Amino acid sequence: MKPLRANSTLRLNTYLPPVTIQSRLLQLAAFFLFVNALVLTISPLVRFRGVEADLRWGHWVGLAAWGGMVFLVHWQFRRYTPDADPYLFPIAALLAGWGLLSIWRLDSGFGLRQTAWLVLSLAALLVGLKFPRNLEILQRYKYLFLTGGLFLTALTLVLGSNPGGVGPRLWLGCCGIYLQPSEPLKLLLIVYLAAYFAGRNAARAQLLPLLYPTLFLTGLALLILFFQRDLGTASIFVFLYATLVYLASGRRILPLVSLAVLLLLALAGYFFVEIIRVRIETWLDPWSDPAGRAYQIVQSVLAIASGGLDGRGLGMGAPGLVPVAHSDFIFTTLGEEYGLTGAVALFALLAVLVVRGFLIALRAGSRFRRLLAAGVAAYFGAQSILIIGGNLRLLPLTGVTLPFVSYGGSSLLTSFLALLILLQISNELDEEPAPLPQPAPYLHTAALLGLGIAACALAYGWWAVWRADSLLTRTDNPRRAIAERFVPRGALLDRRNQPIAAVEGQIGSYRRVYLYPHLSSVIGYTHPVYGQAGLERTLDPYLRGWQGIPNLQIWWEHLLYGTPPPGLNVRLSLDLNIQAEADALLRDRRGALILMNAQTGEILAMASHPTYDANALDETIFAAPNAPLLNRATQGLYPPGDILTPFLRVEYGRSDVTSAEWQALYEQLGFYKSPALRLPELFNTDPSDRRISPAQLIRAAAALSNGGNCPAGQLVMAVETPHQGWVILPALGASSPCLTPLNVASLLQEHPGPFWGYTGQAEIAFDSAGESAERISWFIGGTLPGWQGTPLAVVVALENESRSQARTVGQAVLEAAIK
Repeated sequence: MKPLRANSTLRLNTYLPPVTIQSRLLQLAAFFLFVNALVLTISPLVRFRGVEADLRWGHWVGLAAWGGMVFLVHWQFRRYTPDADPYLFPIAALLAGWGLLSIWRLDSGFGLRQTAWLVLSLAALLVGLKFPRNLEILQRYKYLFLTGGLFLTALTLVLGSNPGGVGPRLWLGCCGIYLQPSEPLKLLLIVYLAAYFAGRNAARAQLLPLLYPTLFLTGLALLILFFQRDLGTASIFVFLYATLVYLASGRRILPLVSLAVLLLLALAGYFFVEIIRVRIETWLDPWSDPAGRAYQIVQSVLAIASGGLDGRGLGMGAPGLVPVAHSDFIFTTLGEEYGLTGAVALFALLAVLVVRGFLIALRAGSRFRRLLAAGVAAYFGAQSILIIGGNLRLLPLTGVTLPFVSYGGSSLLTSFLALLILLQISNELDEEPAPLPQPAPYLHTAALLGLGIAACALAYGWWAVWRADSLLTRTDNPRRAIAERFVPRGALLDRRNQPIAAVEGQIGSYRRVYLYPHLSSVIGYTHPVYGQAGLERTLDPYLRGWQGIPNLQIWWEHLLYGTPPPGLNVRLSLDLNIQAEADALLRDRRGALILMNAQTGEILAMASHPTYDANALDETIFAAPNAPLLNRATQGLYPPGDILTPFLRVEYGRSDVTSAEWQALYEQLGFYKSPALRLPELFNTDPSDRRISPAQLIRAAAALSNGGNCPAGQLVMAVETPHQGWVILPALGASSPCLTPLNVASLLQEHPGPFWGYTGQAEIAFDSAGESAERISWFIGGTLPGWQGTPLAVVVALENESRSQARTVGQAVLEAAIK
């Protein structure tokens, strides 16, 4: 009875012939791609929520070409390579088809070209399967093949071009057909090193004589790549060289030396090559220039965060916001639309591809085939880790392609030729495996690549889950603005449900409009270029539909449309009639005004001037004089001067107090705390700085009309939910007694009614002669305790105006409010 061989044991465990396994896996791949193609076709209907959108049809050409060529190749397997590994071709075919659909989704022109290259690549695989002696030819003519590859790569220094018109000239070609010689050069280097070391006893040979010929040719390749500024390919070369030398010799020092060489290359590139310096700096700190040099990597991680766990859905994301999404950032495209689920599936496919490659290497019938198979598996794994790690900011961005997936004919053709090598080696595993005295280097290399893929998976989870919330709320995330074109943002209403900010248009062209632009300093803006400010920013979770809606509905909308539900309307405490009076009084002045219900703390009017029109934002507004973007009511910090005299009299019976008494009064009136109005605010916590904002002073003024009790300020009243209607939002702060009631009543007896009022003034800045050049005039006032209507309090702060003018404005607002 014949002894059972290692490969026979493997086949007995599968229970099915390899070709049958491959056939079933290809059927699963075809079903997956068909479903995705169908989803991509109808995605415009889903995105625009109707039947008027134009359907996508172009990608079916690519899918048909994929199906036809895959069928022909699989049919040839039955005849020429029936014993080949049954998992390799289905994985490669699935990755290529997946990438092809994503490229069609991004750009039909690139999709058509990639389809042509896919047909050519599969045709090359088809032809290569018919010639089983390819490996002997590669081994025999290793120097010729590598020299030819080096010559073509060097030729790009003279005749090179770039299909995009700008950037490194790494391609040869014309008339729309281009070849990047550095892509097949990677495979030729693997072939050369495998053939060279297969004929030598590397484990016992002296290191320098052994490596000298390989160092010369590999160094020449690195030199050419350095002049091309192709750091990514150079890194792959160094890794492949170190890997094959380590596998052949088993000397552990070599990977460490190669790591040092990579670091030296990066260091040299940092100082002498501008593009490498930029990529390293943006890798270390992308957030310092997110709209400039680091735009690519920032948008990449934002896309990953946008995909989350289950993705936005094919055709529903915005991967085109990432430059070169079809090539360098194809992984980001998949991540945004398939989420963590799709990314894990991709990692699993790559891991299986690498593991199967190393299993083939361990069972190979000759030393040359073993080194060749391990080199190809290492090439697939290392290049995938390098580009995915760059997309995830795990590694510096290098610009290499993702095997089988990225756009690029040279890369796709090289990947399938490398696959052909693995398939032919696996088809010959009936032979006895070649002796392997030291299997540890192969196991260590496979484990290292596995750890690299696992690190990419962890990094993906970091951006997609852990950091997703903070990334998605960044104002420089353009996906927010795109989503708001398809989903209506909630309206901001006054206390009588009169609209202040709303949306107009239809699905795909919704636009934010501000119906009362004088409130822009308070309401703020939401803008695709300038981000968000004011209440538009602080209430964004409600207005965008992320908060106040059942989680199940949010999940369903995200699953179906890739967007949040329609935003919720928010009711404010402002009264537009009183607000109009306040804005008219401050129209030509600089300052702020707040009118409050002294009992409930509701803000009835909040004005800040000069203001701006949020409907007409442009760059000039950010450099305009007098800071119109500043909400002086909550962000203006002014010295109080003598406006606090009434409070000193209430608490101490005098205005001349010590520093400790000043500090005690500030703590008592809450001047060291935030006004808590759901607005961007400034406040001091330093006792030596006595500046206060109008929003802080209004609570203290309200206490004089409210029997010594400081109410909790409230600007946001309620949110309109889809199931419960209007739901009251509680104030962020709490009411508290802050002044002695008897002393308050005694103080206000000096006012005949119906209002009490005090003025104050303080100098802000001085000129060179010591004279006051900038001053702030205050007015606080309100209704007296016996007032039968709504108790009111007002604060007015005017820059470079007199006390009497501040009093006039404040009294006019009070009179308008009680009409």
